[in-house]
Order: sequence, then C-alpha cells, then structure tokens
Amino acid sequence: MGVTRRVFLRAAIAATAVGTVGATETVFAPTASAASAPGDVVGKITVGYQGWFACSGDGAPINGWWHWSQDWGQTPSPTNTNIKCWPDVRDYTSTYQTSYAALGNGQPAKLFSSYDQQTVNTHFLWMQQNSIDTAALQRFNPTGGEGPTRDAMATKVRSAAESYGRKFYIMYDVSNWTNMQSEIKADWTNKMSAHTASSAYAKQNGKPVVCIWGFGFDDPNHPFIADACLDVVNWFKNQGCYVIGGVPREWRTGTGGSKSGFLGVYHAFNMISPWMVGAIGNVTEADNAYATYTVPDQADCNANGIDFQPCVLPGDVSGRQRAHGDFMWRQFYNMVRAGVQGIYISMFDEYNEGNQIAKTAETQAWVPTNSGFLALDEDGTACSADYYLRLTGDGGRMLKGQLALTPTRPTQPVVPTGGDTTPPAAPGALTITGHTSNSVSLSWNTATDNVGVTGYRILQMSGSTSTQVGTTGSTSFTVTGLGASTAYTFDVVAYDAAGNVSQPSNQATVTTDPPSSTTNLALHQPTSESSHTQIYGSGNATDGDTSTYWESANNSFPQWLQVDLGAATGVKRIVLRLPPATAWATRTQTITVQGGTDAGTTTQLLAPAGYTFDPATGNAATLTLQSTVTTRYLRLTFTANTGWPAGQVSEFQVFGA
Repeated sequence: MGVTRRVFLRAAIAATAVGTVGATETVFAPTASAASAPGDVVGKITVGYQGWFACSGDGAPINGWWHWSQDWGQTPSPTNTNIKCWPDVRDYTSTYQTSYAALGNGQPAKLFSSYDQQTVNTHFLWMQQNSIDTAALQRFNPTGGEGPTRDAMATKVRSAAESYGRKFYIMYDVSNWTNMQSEIKADWTNKMSAHTASSAYAKQNGKPVVCIWGFGFDDPNHPFIADACLDVVNWFKNQGCYVIGGVPREWRTGTGGSKSGFLGVYHAFNMISPWMVGAIGNVTEADNAYATYTVPDQADCNANGIDFQPCVLPGDVSGRQRAHGDFMWRQFYNMVRAGVQGIYISMFDEYNEGNQIAKTAETQAWVPTNSGFLALDEDGTACSADYYLRLTGDGGRMLKGQLALTPTRPTQPVVPTGGDTTPPAAPGALTITGHTSNSVSLSWNTATDNVGVTGYRILQMSGSTSTQVGTTGSTSFTVTGLGASTAYTFDVVAYDAAGNVSQPSNQATVTTDPPSSTTNLALHQPTSESSHTQIYGSGNATDGDTSTYWESANNSFPQWLQVDLGAATGVKRIVLRLPPATAWATRTQTITVQGGTDAGTTTQLLAPAGYTFDPATGNAATLTLQSTVTTRYLRLTFTANTGWPAGQVSEFQVFGA
C-alpha cells in the first residue's frame, strides 16, 4: 500500500517575512537567477496528482476501495474511512455508493473512481479551465499488488493530458520501497520511459522530466544511504532526464527532517522541491517559512545552478487551516516575491490529507450527515467547490507576471452570478480601545451591506502599503505580536459572502507601551529550532504551558532554540523553565545567548555558561544581560545537559528592562 506524505510532527517555523507590497502598488515578480529558461516546469504551476482512488466494481485490477477506506475490501463508512473531507462529485458520470448516510441535501453518498477515464478527463479539464500547466503523476513502488492499477493510471493520465493540452511527468515516491535502487531503474526502462514519446510528456531544457520524492528524509520509511541515492539521480540524468528532487524542508542545512551528509545528493538534482505539508498551517507560519527556508533556499539554488520549485498548499480542511484562501494566497505571494522558478501544488486530489484543490463539498448540504467532515465554508465564508482551482489559476498568473504581485487575494471565494456585486459600506469610527507593549485593541462600528456583511479584515499600514494582520466576524479585534514603544497605524475593511470588499475605514494610529519587566515578550510568539524529538516541538516553549516542552534531537549537540519577538524590542532578562514535576531531576544546561534584529545575523549576548534547573526552586533559570539590548530574534544554543543528552526548555520567557 502506498503511503501518504504525512509529516511526523508539525513544527512552528521561525523568522518573520520581510517587506510586504501593498495591493495598491503594481509590482511584478522579480527576475530570478534561474538555471533554466521557461519550459514545462520552470515558470509553470505543477500539481501533484495521486490518481489513487478506486471503488469496488469499477474494473480496476486492485479490486477494492483503494485509499477511500482503511479496509479496502469493505465499503467506506464513518468507521472505515481514510479521508478528511468529502469531494464534490457532480461532474462525474460514474460514482459508487458508500455506506455513509445520505448527504445533507438528501442525495446518496457516492464517491468517484480514478480508474474511470472520465474521472481523469474531468480532472484535466479542470486543469485546463484554470490554466494549471503540469501534473506530476505520483508513482509508488509498482512491483507489488498496486502495480497493475498504477500502470493503467499512467496510461489514463497520458490520454487526458493529450486531450486537454496539459503536460504530465512521472514522480516516483520511494517511501517504503525496499529494493528501490535497482527496481526504479527497471521500472523506468521497461515501462514509464515509453510515455516520454507523448506530446504531453513534460520536457525541460529539451529533456523528459522525472521527479524522485523521498531522498534524504530522516525517518524509517526512507532508509537509503546517500551513495545509493546519488547513484539513482545520476542514472536518470545519464538517461537524458531532467531530474527533480522532492526533498525535506531542511535539505540545505541537513537538520530537522533531513539526514546529514546528503547535500551532494540534493545538489545533483536539476530542480529542488522541498516538502512543506504539515509544517505550516496559517499565514504567520507561511511568512516564517518564507524567511527561514524559501529565501535562503533560493539563494543556495542560484549559487549552484539549480532550479527551485517550492510547495504551495491550500491547507487541511479538517484542521480549519484554509482561511477561505488567504493562507494559500500568502504562500503564492511569498514564493513569487522570492523569485522562484516554479511552484508545486500539494496536492490536486489528496482528500486523504484534506489538502486537495480539486472540487470539494461546499457546505454541509454536500457532506454525509454522519461523517463529521467539514465543508469549504467551515470558517463562515461561502466558497464554491472549484474555489481552490480558481485560486491556483490566479497564483499561476502572478508567477508568470500576468498578474501584479500582491499580498491581497484577488480571487473571490464565490463568483457572482448576476447577483450580489455591491460591496459593503466602509466600517466607521475605528478606535483604539487599549494597548500594551506588544498588543493593540481596536473596535469599530458595524458596516452595512445590501445582503449582509460576512466579516472584517484588519490591515496594518506601512506607508502606502498594507498587510492583513487578522480577520474577525465581530466589530473588535486585538492585534498581538507587536514591538514595544513603536507607532502603528491600522484600518479595517468589510467583506460579504460574494467576496465584495468595502473601502477602508478611517485610520487609527497608536504607539505601544514601553517594554515591561513583568510582561513576557515571547508568549505565543513564533519559534524555530535546530531539531526536535517526538512531539516536543519548539512551539511548546512559548505556549504559556509549563507542562509542555521543547526537546532537541538526542545525542547531537550543539542544538538551538530561537524566538521571534515580532519587532525590535528592548530585552534585559530571559527566564527559562522546565516542567515542575518531581520526575525532572536537577540538571545543568550549558547555554549561549545570541540576538539580532535580522533572522540571519546575530551577535553573542551571553557567553556559554552553565545554568542549573532545580525542581526544589521551581526548575527555572534566569539569564540577565549586562544591559538592555534592542533585539528581535533571541537564540539559545545548547552544548551540554547533565540530566539528558539534549536541549530542553518548557517556557522561553523574555522580559524588558
């Protein structure tokens, strides 16, 4: 059975994005130092295409409910499911009855089969309608029982791509492939290379494109050594292929989810495509990933003559990550302003992880009543079934310079059909109702609309540009994560269910309070890390809960933990805590403190020293700077721990003078 690419632990990524561009400016994508000219992947939008759904009775060799249910031999039901949300199946001519209850509108709960050619044709028609250029057909180990069905799917995808003027290429996922090194070569030689004769097979630099996903991942599903991986990459290149690497997020540093010693493998690829699913789930985390990964990754690729194709994901519907498209659009904006060579959408039809862009149930009327699944309107904003296809199309236009670079999503969740095209009136009387050293509270009067206001977007102004810092359905909001003693200007716009947006309210300006010696400046601020083990990610260190903690990879000093205070702030004192439980024996950790106003440039604030954590006195250590330092990023580097072979912090607290 092929496995999905679930990230083991969701990590909070650090460093905040720099420089935003307002919707009022006309700025196009920067010119990148691409190693290749535009082709079928460079300068294009590629979607990951699973094509791995089958139903009993559809004629597929696998003969079961492939990937729809846990037990493929049994009909999908609430107790036998393998998906996170429900597809919209109105465009398919053949669907298959499940054991779910009827949909909310009374219609039977049926699912599609990827094995039906009409299904694949429909998917490629959607790609054509939304200017999606290329599909990467996922191919897991084809030597087992899934092989015949996967072979057939390659032929069906080829036919659909040819019919609808799209490109496709083979994307090998080597997860759990025991004899990968020899069998992947045989599979390409004996089967898949034949598809390169198709006019629809993707070419880059005149060479057929092949992607290999899974080299260098530091987990039991990818046990391959670097020499074996490099051999496979070079073999495909010697076959005349342009080879893309689906690699870990931390490929460049060889930390976190990446094995060390693989940089030579990564640099052997023609294009690098780091995996991001499970690592980000909101706009803030997307911005952190932009600064921490995208910008330096692009620089590394430029320096080594490699094309760069990072992931953009719509978000997990079941995790309420999508924010009616704002999350996905922020990623498009970040990728384009970084000057990437291409964008990979994760994924087209991955209903198993809830991150598909293919048509999805709009409301509970289109979801089985006993399923517990959420629909696209889960946050209160109506979204059409094809919304994320349309959003992807607009993201592609921005990548190609056909649409001005903008952080403001231009795509309406629902396309007006001769109905509501009237925007709400501007909210009135925007007022500052309170402020602290790192937050500002706002309120305003209710906006009016001919149909009804759905919600409000809070915008932070910087000169003539604006950045969205929050949304709400009420008429008040508190902006957090601000710098102390800093002037901020805000306004608010209203929007309705049809996607119409009002003119902005009046502007309100305020200066935050000076740093407080009793206010924890790091509380709920974004973090980053060198690594973590199990569920003990860096976000635990600023969540305000002493029962959770960060723990680095074991037996691998040095390790580091970093917090982003959101803005340059006066810092005098750091308090580090461990869980107060008596099971935590006394230990001394050797720690160095660094700080800076830029994520990539830090100076030493405190030299390495041992700090003792004793449960009898609260399991806390105070690190006091010689004088107040203005800094945004604070990094702790751990080189020793007498109680456990790893860095450990329950709460990373930061205080002003």
